[in-house]
Amino acid sequence: MTIAPAYHLPVLLKDSVDGLNVNPGGIYVDVTLGGGGHTREILARMKGQGHLYSFDQDADAEGNITWKDNCFTFVRSNFRYLKNWMRYYGVEHIDGLLADLGVSSHHFDDESRGFSFRHNSPLDMRMNKRAGKTAAEIVNEYEEESIAYILYIYGEMKQSRRIAAAIVKARAKKPIITTGDLIEVVSPFINKEHEKKDLARLFQALRIEVNHEMDALRDMLLAATELLREGGRLSIITYHSLEDRIVKNVMKAGNVDGKVSQDFFGRIESPFILVNNKVITPSIEEQQENPRSRSAKLRIAEKK
Repeated sequence: MTIAPAYHLPVLLKDSVDGLNVNPGGIYVDVTLGGGGHTREILARMKGQGHLYSFDQDADAEGNITWKDNCFTFVRSNFRYLKNWMRYYGVEHIDGLLADLGVSSHHFDDESRGFSFRHNSPLDMRMNKRAGKTAAEIVNEYEEESIAYILYIYGEMKQSRRIAAAIVKARAKKPIITTGDLIEVVSPFINKEHEKKDLARLFQALRIEVNHEMDALRDMLLAATELLREGGRLSIITYHSLEDRIVKNVMKAGNVDGKVSQDFFGRIESPFILVNNKVITPSIEEQQENPRSRSAKLRIAEKK
């Protein structure tokens, strides 16, 4: 198997794939192909048996597939459609699902995509460049209240209302087209001592809205819960509190809200057993080698 050029370094590679407890004859899904690191590791452990389906909605990711393997199928789609695609391929149950929910370094480094505040780029942020509203359309078209809500809920920005008001005022004079335009508008409300952190939250909030990330995550996790056979594993890497909360709730309670049901004896009724009660985080060595991994948390659960 020829290794593809690195899109980014895979995070928690061994721990996350170990978490799947791969059975060579099983059926597995990697819903975030990206650079292909996790996919290649899963395929290596399958030893030419079973089947692996890897999803990615970004056309760029498909270019990382430089191998031919009869046990592998690439699905160019958003992972929220997991259930539909498994039905399409005639798959009733899967033995494990892995997701690395972070944005790849490729997206931050590609100046044309608008994911990073480090470059003055078109304000796009779409994972799927073929569909959906761009970040520019959101900041230029959404109502002030909606922009404030996005910044507060998805970016946890305390100045969300003031920033939204400034955006609406600025766009009345001229459209906000680039990342540089947006930074210029919001700069009076950014704490200079925490500038990178505040801008990262701003861009995260817009990216989540552009790609409907929270809705997609909920849909995928609920589909995975249905598809996993008894003993099947979920191995999920998260990077921020919003997505981590949803993953934790599904694994603990079987629903995205974390509403716990108990049986007659007071035992929590959940479709999952937690494999790791404490989240797994990257080693100091991995964090130094791959700064993207510093906020990563790995949760693993097994279907009852």
